[in-house]
Amino acid sequence: MLFTAVALLLTPALAPLSAQEPQIPPTNPPAHPPAEPPAGAANGPQPGPAAKPASPGPTQQGAAPGAQTRRNAIGDFLATGPPPDPEAVARGEKLFVTNCAFCHGSNARGGATGPDLVRSVLVLHDEGTGKTIGPVILNGRPDKGMPKFSFTDAQIKDVAAFLRSRNQAAANRMDYKILDINTGDPKAGEAYFTAHCAKCHSPSGDLAHIASKYDAPSLQNKFLYPIEHRYPGMPGPPPDPRAEKTVTVTLPSGESVSGKLDHLDDFSVSLSDASGEYHSWNIDGASGPRIEVHDPLKAHEELLKQYTDADMHNILAYLETLK
Repeated sequence: MLFTAVALLLTPALAPLSAQEPQIPPTNPPAHPPAEPPAGAANGPQPGPAAKPASPGPTQQGAAPGAQTRRNAIGDFLATGPPPDPEAVARGEKLFVTNCAFCHGSNARGGATGPDLVRSVLVLHDEGTGKTIGPVILNGRPDKGMPKFSFTDAQIKDVAAFLRSRNQAAANRMDYKILDINTGDPKAGEAYFTAHCAKCHSPSGDLAHIASKYDAPSLQNKFLYPIEHRYPGMPGPPPDPRAEKTVTVTLPSGESVSGKLDHLDDFSVSLSDASGEYHSWNIDGASGPRIEVHDPLKAHEELLKQYTDADMHNILAYLETLK
């Protein structure tokens, strides 16, 4: 009731305001027109002038802006900073190989007498500026057998840029490039295959045209590490049933059950039989069930302990002939 009474009292006072006529704007323009809105900003119902696209920042010579942006983003993510000028890197590499590679290796990874500079804290703190490695280059380290070098400031910066690029390359595994690994002897590989692999595999059967299905690194990985661990819900094709482990559990009563091995540890074993039914048993010392596991990939695991580098390259060279 109090709210209604107040509303009735205020209504007559507000009525004159609502009855006022609308104001008519002056016809003469103002002496000082409003300033034009900034580019791209709204100006009442009309938009302001279109904003000019920002000009791209400086990029490395010969690098597309998108590629440069990606490299900068990777440097930020890895906390290695932006990549150095590639021309400076090229000049620095020539200087380094000519003057420093004998001790530190041509890739700065270390040599017979010089340490690995890619992992050097001094080089890391230098950040490609030449400020910390410059005094070492100019003064040498006589106590460690390093002579002085009469480099100019520009040459020192070029060497620093090269070392910076090597440090960044070591940190950025995403730019790792696999070299040609098909360097073995196909004949020696065929002989090894016949002696160790032909019992389970055939070049005209399951391995026919295998080299046309995979590139060399993938093919090598296939025979070295054929076991694929995939959890439920993970993308990719289902596991090859030929690679699945099976198990036979023989109970003290003499009854035996076989199927796909689901789990096995020191305390229990479980399997799924041909109908999909799940079975599990506790392993209780001598009175427990007898367990026989069949692993089709066991031979691969054993060979992995025996391969020499030459064996691996030779086998790959032979498999690469199976087009």
